Amino acid sequence: MAGDLTDPRTPILHIAERTQWEASRDSGRPYEVSTRGRTLAEEGFIHASRDEDQVRGVRRAFYADLDDLVLLVIDPAGLDVRHEPVGDDVFPHIYGPIPPEAVIEVRALPENR
Repeated sequence: MAGDLTDPRTPILHIAERTQWEASRDSGRPYEVSTRGRTLAEEGFIHASRDEDQVRGVRRAFYADLDDLVLLVIDPAGLDVRHEPVGDDVFPHIYGPIPPEAVIEVRALPENR
């Protein structure tokens, strides 16, 4: 899945700790975890990836020692998504919480131990 930055309907991806995602989903509350150890309130946005290549890099850099992770596939419609430079690349950032209904698929990460 290669994210097309010109098409606002292209799903975006977010690595989540399974327990945090399931707590949000089960309560019906929006998901508000930005990245490992940081909330939306602390970071100002939720980190995401436009494709699985970016997911692999983020996984290696920030989540390599965790194994109970899931990949949220998110429909960006209705969300404030901004594609912003990070180093030499561009990543989608979600400015606001993710309603559970915006998550169209939840995948296990194949790199989980």
